[in-house]
Amino acid sequence: MLTNKVALVTGAGQGIGLEICKKLASADARVVLNDLDPTLANRAAAEITNAGGICISVAGDSGDMKVIQQMVETAVISYGHLDIVIANAGITLFGDFFTYTEEAFLKVMQVNLSGTFFLAQAAATQMRQQKEGGSLLFMSSVTGHQAHKNLAAYGMSKAAIEMLAKNLVIELSEFRISVNCIAPGATATERTLEDKDYEKTWSRITPMGRSASVADIASAALFLVSDDAKHITGQSLIIDGGWTTVSPSPY
Repeated sequence: MLTNKVALVTGAGQGIGLEICKKLASADARVVLNDLDPTLANRAAAEITNAGGICISVAGDSGDMKVIQQMVETAVISYGHLDIVIANAGITLFGDFFTYTEEAFLKVMQVNLSGTFFLAQAAATQMRQQKEGGSLLFMSSVTGHQAHKNLAAYGMSKAAIEMLAKNLVIELSEFRISVNCIAPGATATERTLEDKDYEKTWSRITPMGRSASVADIASAALFLVSDDAKHITGQSLIIDGGWTTVSPSPY
């Protein structure tokens, strides 16, 4: 249980992020839910609240420094402290390496890398002041471990996030702040299922015979921010049904 814990999750209006928030709320955490889309953020928070959880929303771009500070301040003002931060927000912009634009590259890095780095900085600063420790969790990807066609920039950003988690062990352990990553593989979400062949394709090439559910990813996230994992830090957990072991291309 996460009774009296306060958790902040970015990019959580739907999909994996929303499922993580639901599991946190079910474990009695008080949740601050962020999404770029105000409608999604408000609707997701209301869904959790209506189910008996405690959740408020903060809409805005999680790669924006002002929004990052607003999220941390909202958690502290609303609930008194901040214990868990999950940097789930990220964007995927496919593109051929030879024609990939600077605009697309910088957008991926702003959200995936800068957003994660500076959210961790703001959250860890708050946790250090509280002197009670805390947990940071970053969202990586199997594309940070295995090459994937048309995802050079995205895969680069996810590999960098995992190195950030390792490096922050040096910076944060003395304050009893753990920092880990989860690296999902193919996962059935509202976005991925826009491809009508998605589940068929990934079920065929995944050793466990199916793509991940959002619950598969959220359950791992819940464990890594719980007291059961308090001696785990600097690690990246791949959740992909074995795909990175064999790595067949979906193309």
